[in-house]
Amino acid sequence: MSQPISSSPADPPAWPPPPAVTSAPAPRTRPFPIDPRYVAPIFITIILLVAQLGYGVLESYSRTLLAIGSSIGAEIILSRLVYRKWPHLASAYVTGISVGILLRSPLFWPYALCSVLSIASKYVLRWRGRHLWNPSNFGISAMLLLAPQAVATLGIQWGNSLWPMVIVWTLGAIIVWRLHRLHICAAYVLSFVAFAALRAVLPGHPFWSEVAPITGPMYQLFIFFMITDPKSTVMTRRGQIAVAVAVAGMECVLRLLNNVHAPYYALFLVGPAANALEIWRASRAPSAPAADR
Repeated sequence: MSQPISSSPADPPAWPPPPAVTSAPAPRTRPFPIDPRYVAPIFITIILLVAQLGYGVLESYSRTLLAIGSSIGAEIILSRLVYRKWPHLASAYVTGISVGILLRSPLFWPYALCSVLSIASKYVLRWRGRHLWNPSNFGISAMLLLAPQAVATLGIQWGNSLWPMVIVWTLGAIIVWRLHRLHICAAYVLSFVAFAALRAVLPGHPFWSEVAPITGPMYQLFIFFMITDPKSTVMTRRGQIAVAVAVAGMECVLRLLNNVHAPYYALFLVGPAANALEIWRASRAPSAPAADR
């Protein structure tokens, strides 16, 4: 019986030669080393700590915890009732802590009611699968309209110290830039300053007194969370910039009319109108090419 032929170094190479082994491409890194859904809760908690430890902005810890608990509870109940699933609670936490910081009342019930209204707006006020209002903006605006005798809003500034503002703005700018939303914040801030100059000319107020409100904790939440909320902003980059400018313009008009809640009402009016217009236009042209982001 013949023996099997064993290979040796003298054997000719196989033909065709095997394909060269290439290293696999490096995995694409995420913008953040953690789940992006946790970035907003972490950042808003930092704002809370800086504002509270530096200036004591909270009405009380118990009221803030009530707002957070009510928001989370409403999110769980409505998600189970409407979608039959357990929700991710990062958005509810951001809404609750925003209500806890921004709302001012000596009573407890406005904090719970405002949080519930905010979360309910995501499930009730929808059109073609999208909710139109930023939740906390809707809840706070609704409370200011429905119970003005019981609630007010945060109006504290950072005082004469710049370091809290520098910390918050630096972290906020990095985060929204990594989330590709820095253009919204920049458009609003530049527009706010321009309209502040206009307000200084028309009523004759000092320019810096018109600009000063943007240094407060309330505006940090408004700029980094309310106007950049991915679920309640238009889809295109140009549209987002246009809406930010329009919000600042509407706020200017309301401030000239001596409305102290101008930023909330401005976003309450402009944001949903822009979303509704975009949804309507998309329904009219379903085969249009994808918009630029």
